[in-house]
Amino acid sequence: MKILLLGSGGRESALARVISLSNKIGKLYISPGNPGMAQWGENVNLQGFEEISIFCKNEKIDILVVGPEQPLVAGIADFFKVNNPEVTVIGPTKDAALLEGSKDFAKDFMLRHNIPTAQYKTFTNQTLAQAKDFLRTLKAPYVLKADGLAAGKGVVILPTLEEAERELDEMLLNSKFGAASSKVVIEEFLKGIECSVFVLTDGKNYIILPEAKDYKKIGEGDTGLNTGGMGSISPVPFCNEAFMSKVENRIIKPTVEGLQKDGLEYQGFIFFGLMNVDGEPYVIEYNVRMGDPESESVFARFSSDIVEAFIAVGKKELDKYNLKINPNTAATVMLCSGGYPEAYEKGKVITGLDKTKDAIIYHAGTKRDSEGRLLSNGGRVLAVTCLDNTLKEALAECYSTIDEINFDKMYFRKDIGQDLL
Repeated sequence: MKILLLGSGGRESALARVISLSNKIGKLYISPGNPGMAQWGENVNLQGFEEISIFCKNEKIDILVVGPEQPLVAGIADFFKVNNPEVTVIGPTKDAALLEGSKDFAKDFMLRHNIPTAQYKTFTNQTLAQAKDFLRTLKAPYVLKADGLAAGKGVVILPTLEEAERELDEMLLNSKFGAASSKVVIEEFLKGIECSVFVLTDGKNYIILPEAKDYKKIGEGDTGLNTGGMGSISPVPFCNEAFMSKVENRIIKPTVEGLQKDGLEYQGFIFFGLMNVDGEPYVIEYNVRMGDPESESVFARFSSDIVEAFIAVGKKELDKYNLKINPNTAATVMLCSGGYPEAYEKGKVITGLDKTKDAIIYHAGTKRDSEGRLLSNGGRVLAVTCLDNTLKEALAECYSTIDEINFDKMYFRKDIGQDLL
């Protein structure tokens, strides 16, 4: 099997590693990839759907795995259906990708298919006065969501009505998130504990992957600004059999059946961002790809052959796939550039990775200079993942590994997973 994986971050690093472990893989290409991913496949720099399509024809690619959401929302699966029908694309069509591409679409989908979620309304700059009236009907804190893609930063939770009204002005009048906030979804705040559940589906059948919990805030004790994610844990202790049975029956099944009923072609990963409210699951958001940094923990526990799963997706035979998961606990801690998620510097020399033998080091934002030195090249730079018998042991291994790694102004949270111990 020849596979092309699109992406360059921590999520795609986790996918590259688990694909490289397959008995079915002949050659793995990654576009654009990063220095760390070169140990698992060959990095190729392809620009635009046309170039990706021609490469797949020339190299006789069997499977295209789309890591990030942008190409899916832009319609790469549809493009391949027309131009490369022989390639199995792991990722939904453009219409189905609106589950992530539009918060308003996703909320309407949930409402239509009786999937539990917070009550909400959607507004534009034309209906700003009504939006503020709706805010006044809700209790604090206030949840505002940019309708479109905003790199994981388009959701704002505000403690007072005054701050919520100011933020609404910023989003709708001053285009705080660009075109993504030309529409804003306002919803009731659900008090509970978050977790992420993932499935791989062929459009009819599905397998439930290990769940995870991620840590979004930059500061310890879940304080400060939202980030793309500062760490993750899998499994999640409160996602017991009773809770997961509710998730499957009330959320996963109705979602997969709803996609079929609505004629939305979907083969690939579905990410369910959930809130556990006193043991009852509610959907906060859908993503149409794997999460980051959840993937780093989830795929560390993957014990079966993922390429066999992708082949089964292409044949619509995922019900015949035998999923095996390592029962141990995986913990991931992100190492970030100082200043992230606001202004930060790139190009810091990274040292110590040669001393990290027992951990999986996923590169998220790195590059090499002309002398071959490894440099930081993003807000989130490296993900350190360890798998052990218990959460306590996995975390201890993570943090002792981090002691070996260094780059100027390196920042990480020291409390990942502490709330679960």
